[in-house]
Amino acid sequence: MNKGKCFLVGAGPGDPGMLTLRGREALERAGVVVYDNLANPELLGFAPAEAELIYAGKKPGDHAMTQGDINRLLVEKTKAGHLVVRLKGGDPFVFGRGAEEAEALAVAGLDFEVVPGVSSALAGPASAGIAVTRRGLNEEVTVFTGHQDPESAEGREFYRRLGARGGTLVMLMGLERLGGIAREMQKGGTSPDLPVAVVRRATMGDQVVVRGVISKIAAIVVKEGLRPPAIVVFGEVAAADHKLPGARPLSGRRIVVTRSRTQASKLAAALRDLGADVYEMPLIKREPPKDLREFAELVQDAHSYEWIVFTSANGVEAFFEIFDKLYNDAREIGGVRFAAVGLATAKSLKQRHYYVDLVAEDFHSDSLAETLRKETDVENVKILVVRPEETSGSLAVNLTKMGAIVDEAIAYRTVPETEDRTRARQRFSEEGADLIVFTSSSTVRNFFALKLPLPPDLKFASIGPVTTKTLAEFKAKPSIEAKTHDINGLVESILLSERS
Repeated sequence: MNKGKCFLVGAGPGDPGMLTLRGREALERAGVVVYDNLANPELLGFAPAEAELIYAGKKPGDHAMTQGDINRLLVEKTKAGHLVVRLKGGDPFVFGRGAEEAEALAVAGLDFEVVPGVSSALAGPASAGIAVTRRGLNEEVTVFTGHQDPESAEGREFYRRLGARGGTLVMLMGLERLGGIAREMQKGGTSPDLPVAVVRRATMGDQVVVRGVISKIAAIVVKEGLRPPAIVVFGEVAAADHKLPGARPLSGRRIVVTRSRTQASKLAAALRDLGADVYEMPLIKREPPKDLREFAELVQDAHSYEWIVFTSANGVEAFFEIFDKLYNDAREIGGVRFAAVGLATAKSLKQRHYYVDLVAEDFHSDSLAETLRKETDVENVKILVVRPEETSGSLAVNLTKMGAIVDEAIAYRTVPETEDRTRARQRFSEEGADLIVFTSSSTVRNFFALKLPLPPDLKFASIGPVTTKTLAEFKAKPSIEAKTHDINGLVESILLSERS
């Protein structure tokens, strides 16, 4: 069981949803992840929190490690008994130098497995509506890289041979040499009117596609300001109209999600489905309360209360993590009734097959006491309020004023997320964003504490009035506030804002 193993995993073309199931399984078990520049850093969120993350990316003129260093690193970490994931953009064996890494591991006598990925050579054109094979247009596909210098003798010969070849040609890398490559291909026999398509950041929310003919495509790329990474498709298929569906509502919008790493996926997935380029910048994380023993004792006595009130889904999770350790039978909770602040909190209880007797009308703690008062007489009723440490005790105070006998169970602490495992903060600083979404006051405070440079046109979205009030502390006003204060309401409000 202590024997090391290395997985050479294809990360796919960019969209996190195109990672294979086997690739995700490997990431979720990894002790060490060595990742490339073209592997979407959002995928690092699948790795365990304790996994060691090592960047080994390569950009033109900027190599974090040489290939020899990477090979030695994989051997060293695998030999030390770790489960290592080498995360590579696209497919590890399609111009990814995965074969060299596999050979180094084999020579060292180490166990390894290749996990193929969706190659950008095929996914990139497909995402732009280009079928690289199409009956009646072409009978072959050639995939090549633009690494060779078209000014060199070898480069001239190579690209002229490609120009004489015909069929569909797909070029990975080499966008900065496109002018010289196109020139040499025409000298090899390619018609100057051959259709060409360039797909930048294929499969991502900010994907860009430009089309032209080979004699003019380099000038078009310069005019449009296209930069790598990009895929270039040469051939009649590049002009074919496949009548793709129209752009999705949030296409081209870059949106930052600030929820905790464990909670961000639902919101991020909903925004990606609408076409947004989403990257997750977790700013908070959940930790046990300072007095875990006291919390556990209150959970143990939960059956003695008539009502248990949960103010967040995290509180539900923290409560039942302890309850399930103390009891083997859910019926041990007795005849207690449940109240919840917000639909997400109620849903978390329902997923555990508990009936939710009451949900706060306005989805925040201050309204729950009034909603409970309308529902029943709480005088001399024992109520347990489960809440995070950093929120106020106003709910307990209001219930006590109504005559209830109230105990508070501090279930967890929300603390700042100090790690930037997916390099989202770096990306925000370099590329900016159109919209940043806040789902709690703590995400607002932690974001502004980072003092990141803010793009001039950056807009804010808030999940509700409490979060909006916190934004005001930093002289920031959201352009979007959810009408219903949950994730679905937030997504709907963002969509409505985009359409207006």
